[in-house]
Amino acid sequence: MPSIWPLRILFLILCTVGGYAVSQVRPDLVQKGMFGWLVGFGLGSILIAVDEMLKGFSLRAFSAATFGLILGTIIAWLIDVSGLFVFADENQRWMIRLALFLAFGYIGMILAVRSNKEDFSLIIPYVRFASQSKPENLLLLDTSVIIDGRIADLIEARFIEGMLVVPRFVLHELQRLADSNDPIIRARGRRGLEMLARLQQGKKSEIKIHEGDFPEEPEVDAKLVRLARALNAKLYTNDYNLGKVAELQSVPYININEMANALKPVILPGEVFNIRVVREGKDKGQGVGYLNDGTMVVINNAQSLIGQQATVKVISLLQTGAGVIVFADLKTPIAA
Repeated sequence: MPSIWPLRILFLILCTVGGYAVSQVRPDLVQKGMFGWLVGFGLGSILIAVDEMLKGFSLRAFSAATFGLILGTIIAWLIDVSGLFVFADENQRWMIRLALFLAFGYIGMILAVRSNKEDFSLIIPYVRFASQSKPENLLLLDTSVIIDGRIADLIEARFIEGMLVVPRFVLHELQRLADSNDPIIRARGRRGLEMLARLQQGKKSEIKIHEGDFPEEPEVDAKLVRLARALNAKLYTNDYNLGKVAELQSVPYININEMANALKPVILPGEVFNIRVVREGKDKGQGVGYLNDGTMVVINNAQSLIGQQATVKVISLLQTGAGVIVFADLKTPIAA
């Protein structure tokens, strides 16, 4: 049983006893003791039901709804006193007034709850409500970086610290990928959901699912850039194009692939190391091996050493869009 239910049961008992007490003290309000029991029990049950329905309704949403209700009420009052309905009789005026306050109060609450921090800054310029105890370090994750999974390793190694933010629309995109008919896409989506579960279970950082959305933006990338700016968060991605769009809009971002390339060990011409030759190269006589970080090493005259370790000497490096390709010669050439 959840810990809150004992409090609810105690509250229900107090309401029931209170209803009986009212029937004894004010018999003009509640005439019979049994009726008082029922009234108290019914009132307590209604309040507990309302409490259950509001489960998950945050203080931020409640504050926004209250602000929207006040704003809607003010607008309805301004329309009421504007003189538009001065020729209506008293009964019609009462109905018009009730409709105005209900309609604008409801619309104000809905718009306020659906809005985000950026929208409130337009209504109250230059005012930002933020914690003064410590600065927020929000890390906004996109679909590609979640599927990649290296972000979890970086967090566990404490290279990255802060609160992870995953927008609801990114979660929907992962679910859509996981339900795809294409097995490759489906596997990527399921890996992304598994990575999210791993991040939630980790103790090194906190992860939040953010409900903010921008329905007017059809593309997920545009939504991410706008949300990063609204939250003052740093965007983490593996998408090169998304990173450049964020950079053009002055949104801070980190590309995990660029970070990995920056952390690769530096290899210089003339350096000697051992490597396993795993396959033949494109040109005749070449062998190919890979360093621990995935860097490809093309070795001249090493085709006959496939499956064996070889000592090689770096002769040149080639920078490509996919990374660095190392060209090397055998340190001890094979006799003809």
